[in-house]
This record gives sequence, C-alpha cells and structure tokens, in this order.
Amino acid sequence: QVQLVESGGGLVQPGGSLRLSCAAVGFTLDYYAIGWFRQAPGKEREGVSCISSTDPTTWYETGLKGRFSISRDNAANTVYLQMNSLKPDDTAVYYCAAYFSGGDYCGVNPDEYRYWGQGTQVTVSS
Repeated sequence: QVQLVESGGGLVQPGGSLRLSCAAVGFTLDYYAIGWFRQAPGKEREGVSCISSTDPTTWYETGLKGRFSISRDNAANTVYLQMNSLKPDDTAVYYCAAYFSGGDYCGVNPDEYRYWGQGTQVTVSS
C-alpha cells in the first residue's frame, strides 16, 4: 500500500517549535519532490514549502523562510518540516505530498502531486 504518513503535530505555545515528519510507506522517496501544504479553518489550502528530489533545492512561502526549514533523509525515507517561532496564524492541518520528479526543481501546485498524507493538526495557542 502506497501512502504518506505525517506525524509530529500538536498543541504548542506561541514562539514554540514543532518538527513534522512525512514518512513514505510502500515506495521510496528518492525520486520524488515533496511538498508541505496547510489548510486553516475557513481558508484555502496553501503551499508552505517544498524540496526537490536531486541536488535538493527548496522553496518557502513568503514570510516563512527563516522560521520553517524543510529537509529530507532518503535513507529514512522521510521528509521533515522544522517549524520555529510558531505563531497563532500557523494553526492549520498540515499535509505532505509527493510527485515523481528526478530534477532539482519543486513547486507547490497541488495538481502536480500524486500522493497525499492524511494531515496532522498543528495548533498554536497560549
């Protein structure tokens, strides 16, 4: 069974940190670009960050670079999203997604992504 499994979400106070994990099950991530998306209540889904498959390059939504960091560990078949200095506006369900790409580019067009995780809730509140 091919799937992506997110973990690491939870409740955190403003200014805190979380590290989200996205583990691939049933396939290897080596040749897949990975994206993180989020959807807050009443808002549209938005791209947060992505990382290419080879010679990894990364992209971040404006304003998140410096607070968020995406990385991949192909040996562990997992991609991570480190989130620091969290704000209440970061509250959302976070999803990871994957599409096959052997290049050094990634994008956050949801239509490009083939596999999606079930999502993990991140709540930033005091």
